[in-house]
Order: sequence, then structure tokens, then C-alpha cells
Amino acid sequence: MNAPASPPSPYSAATPNSKIESHTLSVLVDNEPGVLARVVGLFSGRGYNIESLTVAEVAHAEHRSRITIVTSGAPETIEQIHHQLERIVPVRQVTDLTLSKRALERELAMVKVRGRGDNRNDALQLAEAFRARVVDATTESFIFELTGRPEKIDEFVDLMRPIGLVEVSRTGVAAISRGPEQI
Repeated sequence: MNAPASPPSPYSAATPNSKIESHTLSVLVDNEPGVLARVVGLFSGRGYNIESLTVAEVAHAEHRSRITIVTSGAPETIEQIHHQLERIVPVRQVTDLTLSKRALERELAMVKVRGRGDNRNDALQLAEAFRARVVDATTESFIFELTGRPEKIDEFVDLMRPIGLVEVSRTGVAAISRGPEQI
């Protein structure tokens, strides 16, 4: 017997002329139990991938939280995600910060690097070039703290691999639009 075919992924179902794009979505929600589970359930239930997810309360008096999601897909898929998020009851607003072109994205990473001798000096020089701060040091390792665009952190991590990268911990993307307007 043949196994049943699985439904096509939204990523493979893109039209031939569509290219996969990364988008940062800001989702303002009521801060109540189960909201994050519903938002994440929307993604998993439809086969969408979440590349980065951060959530924090941003308006204590109004009990509102902001969920920042980085996801990828064809433009049609991103638009579908946007509309489906808007239909979840405690969601107040969905903004695609990638489309605004006026958004800032930052991420925090802690990077542990093993190093002695020349490797130790190389790690410190690279850290200085990337404006990474040493937050812990032993005679055999460092932990660097680095804030910046996700691409900057990726570069730093890639350069630390041959020196003695041990592990990386990242917060995920936090994003906000520029200018005096609220999103």
C-alpha cells in the first residue's frame, strides 16, 4: 500500500514567480492566558515556520503584549498569515514591519568561545570590532554579549567558529518602527 501523500507545504506551494522572503510581524495582543499558544498554534497548524519569536508585555495598564515573529514565505503566504492572525480574537493589531522599510530590528546574543594563546587574542580583537562586550572570562574561555541586527550576530558567530565557538544563546528579534507614530 502507498502511504497517503502529505499536504504540500506553504513554502513549496508558492507560485513559480514568487520568491521566499523573510518578514517581521509585530502582533499587539491582550495579555491573557493562552494567547501565545493560539498564535503559535496558527503557525504549526498550517505548516508555517517561525524563525524567531519574542513576546513581552508593553502596556501594563492596558494588559497588552507585543509578539514579534520572524517568518518566511512567498508574499501570498505572508499575506495569508497576516490575515489569519488578525482573526484571532485577542489580537488587536498586526503590522508587517518589513513592508514599512522604517523599522529597526535588534537581537541580543551571548556567545561562549574557548580560547588560549593566539585564539584568545583573535577572539578579543574580533569582539572589539563587533562591539561585543566581555561579560564573563576565565583562563580558557569568554562569554561575549552582542547586540545588533541578526545578520551581524550571524557574522560574529561564523567568525568565532574556527577560533573555538562553544555555544550561542540568542533572544530573538525585537523590532519597532521609526518615527513618532505608533504602529
